[in-house]
Amino acid sequence: MEINEILTLNPTQAVLELQRKRTKESIDIDMIERQINPKHHKIVLDKINRPDRKVFKPAFDSSGNRILEADGTQKMEFERFEKVARNSLAIQKLIVKRAVAFLFGNNVIYCNSPKDDLEKQFYKSFNSVLKANKEYSMNRELARSIFTCTEAAEMWYCVKDEKLHNKYGFPSRYKIRSTIFSPMKGDELYPYFDDFGDMKAFSRKYSKKVDNSVINTYFETYTETKYIRYFQNNSEWVIDIERDNEIGKIPVVYSSQDNVEWSDVQYLIERLETLLSNFSDTNDYHASPKIIVKGEVLGMMSKGETGGILQLDEKADAYYLSWNNAPESVKLEIQTLLDFIYTITQTADISFNSVKGIGNISANSLQLLFMDSYLKVQEKKEIFIEHIQRRISIVKLLLSLANSKYSEIANSFEIEPEISPYNIRDIQTEIQSLQIASGGKASISQYTAVSMNPLVKDPYSEYDLIQKERDYDNDFVEPSV
Repeated sequence: MEINEILTLNPTQAVLELQRKRTKESIDIDMIERQINPKHHKIVLDKINRPDRKVFKPAFDSSGNRILEADGTQKMEFERFEKVARNSLAIQKLIVKRAVAFLFGNNVIYCNSPKDDLEKQFYKSFNSVLKANKEYSMNRELARSIFTCTEAAEMWYCVKDEKLHNKYGFPSRYKIRSTIFSPMKGDELYPYFDDFGDMKAFSRKYSKKVDNSVINTYFETYTETKYIRYFQNNSEWVIDIERDNEIGKIPVVYSSQDNVEWSDVQYLIERLETLLSNFSDTNDYHASPKIIVKGEVLGMMSKGETGGILQLDEKADAYYLSWNNAPESVKLEIQTLLDFIYTITQTADISFNSVKGIGNISANSLQLLFMDSYLKVQEKKEIFIEHIQRRISIVKLLLSLANSKYSEIANSFEIEPEISPYNIRDIQTEIQSLQIASGGKASISQYTAVSMNPLVKDPYSEYDLIQKERDYDNDFVEPSV
């Protein structure tokens, strides 16, 4: 069924059909919350498979005599519950944080080749829109949602202002804004794709609190020509808002991945938490010294007495219970689990204990140590380069609508995004290499060298300044003596 046919259905049937067209499995946000939040891990909340320890004490009758079992052994009675160790680790959060940091630790570079002043102005306007929408933070929020919930979407829209502004390099009453839709915020996302993988509609289900007692549920749908918002009235849906889509393009970019970022190591993390908790219980048991006595004790020191004497008969013996066998197998398993968790998720282990013994090595050598994380970034580019390209097309369209002089150039001017993983850089060596390359024959242009310089923020302005300084030096003539 085509999207236009779906929108002509009864509102309740249309919403059900749009929800049914979702090809990706529904997000179990409760399960994700249990895994990502250390306070909700199984090791903390599961009291059935890991119950607190029961503590028993000898049973006595009313006269103070020990009560014996039928076989002559001492009868024991329940005294209290003793809490067992429940060590939860925020490794899932760490995996997501490191993945986001390496992917968007650096700003996205937008490559272009402006041919005239109009194209330069358009590119500056484009960058102004991204800066106003805090693109750096938006990219990180987007990646964090996809890595945690497997999906996210961003929507672009215009807000009319009463006063003129010049934020984008031209007078305008409109401000271009964006927002992130994510299951982490309570959004349910329903993209509608055709048989060729093109998104023909995007829908979002969400709830909004009207006052302290009323919560309204909405279902909004974006197509190339329409925006419709449905309101849930008991078990039925009714159309709340319907209007034309003025930009003629779905203003939403949707991206997803198959599984959460830690899915392949979830069992290993649970095993590590169990192992550490058991190890803590063992340490608690052996932490206080215990004295074993053979024979009869004639007298002993008081509790807390320093230098006390234990008096035994001539055949008695006393000694401390010592832990002779170090738990090497436990330490080996803990380290092995950590190594596999980092390796399988391609997460760099950059903790202080891991890097403190590296020594003074070059930046290139450090990059080799983080090679696995860089390869992970290359894999994630399959998702995010396509996402950013769609964002670029929407922003260009909104700019052309906000400024009519951009109407033609918006379609022809190419902007290509480039994601560079975060790395440790030797800036001095990079600058020297660029100087050599730009000054040699058949190498790179000076403008390219300037744009690649890590110290330069605005290549156009910097290159113009260099040209002006060069012209000034050429025009200056030293007076003759």
